Amino acid sequence: MPAQSLHDFGEVDFERDWKSLSNSLLEIHTKNASKLSFEELYRNAYKLVLRKQGEPLYEKVVDFEEDWLANQVRPRIINGLPSSLLAAYNGTQLTVNEKRLAGEKLLRALKAAWEDHNLCMNMTTDVLMYMERVYCSDNRRPSIFNASMGQFRDHVLRTPMSGRESLTIATLLYKVILDQIQMDRDGDIVNTALLRSCAYMLEGLYESEDEQELSKLYITSFEPIFLAASKEYYQLEGRNLVAKGDAGNFCKHARKAATDEQDRCRSTLSTLTAPKIKAVVEDELVKKNLPEMILHESTGVKFMLDNDRLSDLEMIYELSSWVDPKKEELKNAVQKRIVEQGEEVNSAAKDLSSAPAVKPTKADADKDEEGGKPVPARPSNQQTAAAIKWVDDVLQLKDKYDQVLVKAFQSDQGLQTGFTRSFSDFINGFERSSEYLSLFFDENMKKDIKGKTEAEVDTLLDKGITLLRYISDKDMFERYYKKHLSKRLLMKKSVSMDAERQMISKMKLEVGNTFTQRIEAMFRDISVSEGLTTSYKKHIRDLGDADSQRAELDVNVLTATMWPMEAMLSSHGEDRKLTCIFPPEVDRIKLSFEKFYLNKHSGRQLTWQGNMGTADLRAYFSEMKGKKQRELNVSTHMMIVLLLFNDLAPGKFLSYDEIQARTNIPDHDLKRNLQSLAVAPKTRILVKEPMSKDVRRDDNFYFNEKFTSPFQRIKIGVVASGNKVEDRDERQETEKRVDQERGQTIEAAIVRTMKQRKELKHQQLITEVIQQLSARFSPDVNLLKKKIESLIEREYLERVGEVDKPAYRYMA
Repeated sequence: MPAQSLHDFGEVDFERDWKSLSNSLLEIHTKNASKLSFEELYRNAYKLVLRKQGEPLYEKVVDFEEDWLANQVRPRIINGLPSSLLAAYNGTQLTVNEKRLAGEKLLRALKAAWEDHNLCMNMTTDVLMYMERVYCSDNRRPSIFNASMGQFRDHVLRTPMSGRESLTIATLLYKVILDQIQMDRDGDIVNTALLRSCAYMLEGLYESEDEQELSKLYITSFEPIFLAASKEYYQLEGRNLVAKGDAGNFCKHARKAATDEQDRCRSTLSTLTAPKIKAVVEDELVKKNLPEMILHESTGVKFMLDNDRLSDLEMIYELSSWVDPKKEELKNAVQKRIVEQGEEVNSAAKDLSSAPAVKPTKADADKDEEGGKPVPARPSNQQTAAAIKWVDDVLQLKDKYDQVLVKAFQSDQGLQTGFTRSFSDFINGFERSSEYLSLFFDENMKKDIKGKTEAEVDTLLDKGITLLRYISDKDMFERYYKKHLSKRLLMKKSVSMDAERQMISKMKLEVGNTFTQRIEAMFRDISVSEGLTTSYKKHIRDLGDADSQRAELDVNVLTATMWPMEAMLSSHGEDRKLTCIFPPEVDRIKLSFEKFYLNKHSGRQLTWQGNMGTADLRAYFSEMKGKKQRELNVSTHMMIVLLLFNDLAPGKFLSYDEIQARTNIPDHDLKRNLQSLAVAPKTRILVKEPMSKDVRRDDNFYFNEKFTSPFQRIKIGVVASGNKVEDRDERQETEKRVDQERGQTIEAAIVRTMKQRKELKHQQLITEVIQQLSARFSPDVNLLKKKIESLIEREYLERVGEVDKPAYRYMA
């Protein structure tokens, strides 16, 4: 309004102008404002403020609103309260329906009163806009709207009812809301929109005039009551669920409760409460009861894992993540079950390996022609079966828990680490884990990968490498792997050399170059030997040897330090240094090759190992129908034995002692080879007297002229040397050799560390050496200390520093 027109208002009569203004406010509150001129009302209020009447005007409006709320609004609400609601407050039991209907009457009355009050105050604020902008701002008084909200709080909600000093409309409101929420939790239908309106009302009211967020009536008055009631409710709910003893049902209920409470905050109460009620559910329902549910014997995690209840495990993981970021209870329970199942696998393998071998059925084996007794199953089959089953069972267990980790536990890194530790514990707790894993690779490389695609072979090898990752004493595994690999290479038993090399590459990636150096050297020896054999054959052709009966020689020259010679030559305590006696025709070829080789590599020494070779022979059987000649594929020792019978007249025999004296084959090996030649039903090239399944020193052996076979080429394998799996004595010998190698490796690591660091404290040296060797084996601290003392005695190291804080210096 232009300044010059301000003087047009004339003198102000406050009482007269207020009476007119108050009548208009009454019309607004009684919903008769349609005929009012809001422009005129604004000008009247403007005039009063302009004439310095802002303060009395403000006070009059405040008094008017107080009178209206106290004498009109509040009585109307109280008079509309159902008597059943007041009775229920005093302890009278109502049905759910009665309680709901009574509560809704109060909620509707408050909703209507609140909405009317907001509408009227918005209109009033429009009329008094100038007063608020000038007087309220200059004098730091709350706006009329804010002041009236405080009056609604004090004169409608908080004023005690007559005759009931402790009872207010607010008290009844909070109880009604809590009752309605309890009905909702119990599955009854409630008016969520009505509840939300009343919660919105509480959010719009404040404890103080400055209207800070935390002073909202909803937060200061209602929410603590709601959270306390919810805490009590979920404590009872948790006890009831635990008493039922169903962990899966507990998880479903807890997750549903959390979801329902969040939905309830969004649709019924306020999103301000969402994080707080979530904490109540987590603390009172989940955190206090989940550990007991996890460990529940008949329905807990153990039951879920054993019965592949992935959905239940997923829920229990989710609940655990709410209350424990590390999920210790769940991790411990799963780890415990992994170890238990792993130990069951270990025990089953031990039982199977020690169980009596299953005798072959008629379909599997021929009857002994003389004694009518079936040939027993070879013990090696039983032992090997136990080894393969152990690996298969562990892999199956690993696959199971991989699925659990991905599908139920969201590939949780902490749980994965725990799984790895558990698998490592029970695998390393089984003393034959390294040997069994090597046997698993051995069986697959010899036959089981036949017919598989490259992808299938790759998957198979990866699974084996996964188990190798768990084995702590990888040097022990290396020893067994080299032992089995040597036999595959020398006997040409590998189905695929590509798969063998692929396996070496995977091991190199997993455990490093040092681990595979000797294994790779074994492959190089085989490759070099192939070239050497070709060169030797060319050498013989160039000499123009006229002997048409000369045998061909394929030779493998092995570097003694790279091959597991002690394992390849183990002979149950017999002296392996004795070389077997070769037949003259073979000895000539042997000497010829030695001359050829030593001309190329002077200074080297060749030692021939007859137990590791094979030979192809042509044999003539006079009574064979049709073609009487057959090709026999036999071991080198069998070849030596069979060639003795070439010079023997028909019907003549050789005794066991004669054969041993003329061949110098160790007793144990000789018996095995003679069993294959004279006892096995389908390969009886020799006849033994007296006939029995065992070979004894007083046995005599004849060439079997009556031998028949439908096959042109006959392969005669050597009877297995006891079990493929080592017996107790062999195991102790292996451990002894491994310990010797470890001692040397520890000394080398100590010297290498001290040479680099020059001077180190005792504990630092121990720590660094253990870190260096941990990828290969777990060093024994006492052995480390002994090796340090040994190096001091041999003047590689010297002590420095104080006695109670020892340190060492490298002596160049």
